[in-house]
Amino acid sequence: MFVGRDRELSVLEEMAASGRAEFFVLYGRRRVGKTELLQRLCEGHRSVYFLAAQVRERDNLRAFRDALKDGLGGDSLVEGIEFPDWSTALSFASERAGDERLIIVLDEFPYLCDSSKGLPSQVQQFWDTRGKKSNLMLILCGSQVSFMEKEVLAERSPLFGRRTGQRRLEPLEPLDALRFFPSWPVRDRLLAYGILGGMPAYLRRFDDRLSLRENLLREVLRPEGYLFDEVTFLLRSELTSPATYNSILAAVAAGATKVGDIALTVGVDSPTAGKYLHVLRELRLIAREIPITDPNPLRSRRGRYRIADRFVAFHFRHLQPHLSLIHAGRGARVLEEFIEPDFPRLFDEARVELLLSHLRREASEVLMDEIVECGRYTGKFVRAVARTAGEQTVAAIVVPEGTRSTASLENELGALEQVFGRPARKLVYGVTAKPERPLEVELVPEGELL
Repeated sequence: MFVGRDRELSVLEEMAASGRAEFFVLYGRRRVGKTELLQRLCEGHRSVYFLAAQVRERDNLRAFRDALKDGLGGDSLVEGIEFPDWSTALSFASERAGDERLIIVLDEFPYLCDSSKGLPSQVQQFWDTRGKKSNLMLILCGSQVSFMEKEVLAERSPLFGRRTGQRRLEPLEPLDALRFFPSWPVRDRLLAYGILGGMPAYLRRFDDRLSLRENLLREVLRPEGYLFDEVTFLLRSELTSPATYNSILAAVAAGATKVGDIALTVGVDSPTAGKYLHVLRELRLIAREIPITDPNPLRSRRGRYRIADRFVAFHFRHLQPHLSLIHAGRGARVLEEFIEPDFPRLFDEARVELLLSHLRREASEVLMDEIVECGRYTGKFVRAVARTAGEQTVAAIVVPEGTRSTASLENELGALEQVFGRPARKLVYGVTAKPERPLEVELVPEGELL
């Protein structure tokens, strides 16, 4: 299933058809779908897709030679060649490309750099002397986000200024994630998103021929499950000393949202906690959110930290505190006593993510005005607030089930009007039972409450 990456694939196809040398850098967290995207691109073109391994440089060069031979349709000139280094290998590939586009993908580029010291300089030398005049589309791809940003894209890198394009691939939007479970009711789909977030590899592990409960027991709540140790692997791949990061993530998951509270919970001073939080923000595992109602966001002291990745949050709320029970084979008990009672909150958080996504991507068509900023709002009715290019305030409203009184809504709208100096336009959101249209949005006429 190839879901939600049509725009990214379209951009890559456009570059492949540009008629000039292209140097593209694609990176993002493991499991986010980079390899699937690149393999889709390669399917329709003459291409060499090479997945690096954590082996010696010579072994990777030989494996690249074999991939090059396959990509060039069994070119006999490739047979038996021993490339001394990557500059030579890429130069040979550019020669064999001739007058026809050849796409070369070096996936898991950080692995190549581990075994080939100075590889970015070799690639720079190749690109400056041969690559930029060739018919190659060279794509460097990596899952170690910090490495790709600092060693490939940053100004200090030998490759700085050579790329013709780059993209950090992000998790899927909520509506795209729901498409992974076509046979489930919309509510279960949204709940699954509330647990897994938008990582395609996680979503693909949940089988919609089984119930949500069965999938949790199989994939998450037993030591053999695919997702049981996933967050641990993620942190180890990005961080050299993950212990303190684990403690900080656990503190935020437990409700500590200010630097001082996080530092106190973890047992470090605030400056130290701030440094760790900065790294987690760069990895987009943690987000610092300032209320959109704050009059001075640049100097605001009202910022709050939250875990930005849904499955990381789920892990630290529901797996890590109960690892002993899960290892003892009591995953069903963890589900019944600790996770299922939390389903309403998980569903509500997923619903808020869904409406925030709509505000960012589609609400401008309803409002006839571009959204320039949006954020969460902690009202009973008003769950998010946005501002438009035309200086309109937008209140995103979810009517609580069984609610008859609208006094709280009137108070919340009054508070917004006091902050922004004008009445808010109102968008009312509801989750439907229709798989083809899981989210309903209604623009409330001016002068009406709902």
